[in-house]
Amino acid sequence: MATLHNTVPDNNASNNTGTGVSTPAFSPLYQQIKGLILQGLEAGEWRPGELIPSEMELAARFKVSQGTVRKAIDELAAENLVMRRQGKGTFVATHAAQQVQYRFLNLRPDAGDLQGEGRAERRILECRRLRAPAEVARALALRTGDAVMHVRRILSFAGIPTILEDIWLPGNAFKGLTAEQMSNYQGPTYAMFELDYGVRMVRADEKIRAVLPDAEQAQLLNIPSATPLLSVERTAYTYNDVPMELRRGLYLTDTHHYRNALN
Repeated sequence: MATLHNTVPDNNASNNTGTGVSTPAFSPLYQQIKGLILQGLEAGEWRPGELIPSEMELAARFKVSQGTVRKAIDELAAENLVMRRQGKGTFVATHAAQQVQYRFLNLRPDAGDLQGEGRAERRILECRRLRAPAEVARALALRTGDAVMHVRRILSFAGIPTILEDIWLPGNAFKGLTAEQMSNYQGPTYAMFELDYGVRMVRADEKIRAVLPDAEQAQLLNIPSATPLLSVERTAYTYNDVPMELRRGLYLTDTHHYRNALN
């Protein structure tokens, strides 16, 4: 397991890559501390949901002031990478936490809220290992033909099929994933990825457009072929912007809407 360095790099140092070209290594001190903490998160030194050392302990470890550590943690908290709990400390953010467990699910019921609507019923249509098509490989920073896991599922609310999803995951990171596992886990899927595979999704990019379903998609969602759907293509990333999931969903929006809060 990788560990953090005990000292912060000299701000005036240059980084010689061995190619004969030196590049400036300067960055604000708190950004350097943020980077070192991120190294620990990526290496698994602190797992999702675990308490990280106090600001005082981190300040002593990196030989900087508590104010510098606090500023670094402020940025990590703003990016939803850690969570502060008053009187308890700072914890690695997890998709299992009640307040953020549906952070990447932006489909909301027109009446009520997600909690009142209850957990989606999951029907797994397919879960298999295959060779990555070119467009999937590009999205996941893999080579064409590398192993990926493909999951196709339907999410239903109140017994009504609402979302048809195709999910692709890097095969090496998700070895052994099964349809039973995807179906039976009671919490959010991203929480299962954390718990069982040590993969935490920290951010996502989405592309959204209106589409009409093809015949198979209409049949699976039990809708007329002329029903408009919302197509949402999401690439989710773990630490250091490593893509770990490509997800393509078709959303039925007659009783739901897509909500996005812009800051």
